[in-house]
Amino acid sequence: MATVVERTDSYADAERCIIPVVKGPQDYQAYRISPQDTNRLAIVFDPEIASTSLTFCVEIFDPGGKTPPNRHSIALEMFFVLKGEGIAICDGKSVPIRAGDSLLVPPTGIHEVHNTGPGRLYALCFMVPNEDFAELIRSGLPVDLDAEDLDVLRRFDV
Repeated sequence: MATVVERTDSYADAERCIIPVVKGPQDYQAYRISPQDTNRLAIVFDPEIASTSLTFCVEIFDPGGKTPPNRHSIALEMFFVLKGEGIAICDGKSVPIRAGDSLLVPPTGIHEVHNTGPGRLYALCFMVPNEDFAELIRSGLPVDLDAEDLDVLRRFDV
């Protein structure tokens, strides 16, 4: 007996799927928002590329590197630590982070991330909605990803 699937709005939306954008680490453009920053952000997807209000990047912290304290009015920011260790601080509360950990920062939370390990700290960073994050990153100084960065992103370091 055949199963009948009722067409709903979500089903109709699925039929409008576009061809996905596929990129590799060699395609990512990295930036330092300010020349003195000790972290770099490599954009994977943003509104310019994905045509939707999100920013997905890889944040790379030099040894001793950190983000300046910052907050967002409406956006959630999510991190997944790929490699390294550090401390995440939100509204004065701190928690150690290391590879495999995830972190969710609510809107309006004053937060920062510090690399406390001997090497670089790598984290996937998602912001939804974009809240001009991609534009802030792209207004910074373009920098290259080096061999270590590419090895981590390709998982050659394991």
